[in-house]
Amino acid sequence: MPANLPPQYHEAEQRYRLVKTSPEKILALTEMLAIMPKHKGTDKLRAGLRAKIARLSQEEEKRARVFNRYLVRKEGAGQAMLVGLPNVGKSSVFSSLCGVPSRVSDYPFTTISPLPGMMKFEDIQIQLVDMPPVTGDQPWLSDVLHSPDLLLIVVDLSLDPLSQLEEVEQRLQKLRVEKKKIMLGNKSDLPGAEISSGLLQKKCGEDFPLAFISAHSGRGIKEAGAKIYQALSIIRVYTKVPGGKPEFRDPAVLSYGSTVTDFAGSIHKDFAQKLKYALLWGSGKYDGQRVGKDHILKDQDIVELHI
Repeated sequence: MPANLPPQYHEAEQRYRLVKTSPEKILALTEMLAIMPKHKGTDKLRAGLRAKIARLSQEEEKRARVFNRYLVRKEGAGQAMLVGLPNVGKSSVFSSLCGVPSRVSDYPFTTISPLPGMMKFEDIQIQLVDMPPVTGDQPWLSDVLHSPDLLLIVVDLSLDPLSQLEEVEQRLQKLRVEKKKIMLGNKSDLPGAEISSGLLQKKCGEDFPLAFISAHSGRGIKEAGAKIYQALSIIRVYTKVPGGKPEFRDPAVLSYGSTVTDFAGSIHKDFAQKLKYALLWGSGKYDGQRVGKDHILKDQDIVELHI
């Protein structure tokens, strides 16, 4: 008995062939199953679709379990993950930036799972995650590397940093990871590092920020922290109550381009609705300038809300 499938079924089947992820495939298969006429001619085809849905669902559950195992919950003002090849000094860079003892050993895979830490930048904390070296057999990396706000690509300046960068970029491309990046050239105090730094600057200085550091001596670590903060595209805004002094502890951390209304909402959702105006110290024309709800704030502004 012929299946006699309608045109809508073939359209859904075409979508199934084009999509890449398991959830998208499951959605298309479920749509095909719903459209398919119910009679003896479609029994075998219907059973085949159900089997595909079951298999993909099992794969998705397994992927979710693996992802949750390696997932690092975001904390602080932003999250940046350190990626690189084995033996580039990535764990030493992580330790230097976070101000914690190094876990460096003589073997190349010291880091076997994501390790979170906090980097202090002035009056805020930024979360860094030391990732295992990027190799060819890490299917879980694709999901995990999509979660941070920023990737920190670490290369060894004493070797061939351009080939290291190319290999890491190829692996990220294979994993379909597209993120804002900073290049950290480590071991800047070793012979040949100055030449390597110049080559990196020439090749990718216009594509994304570069920082040349030495995890061993501490050279450039403070400057690297500032570049990480800048690349996160965030600002700090301080609160001032009417008649009081500014509160410089625990600033509100907002996205670049945020307004007075966004700041008010970050303190309490009702404030954004009831807000009338604000007084501004910092980036205004003068201290105590009255500004409207849509005024765009700058880093380290002080805002006094009037409800």
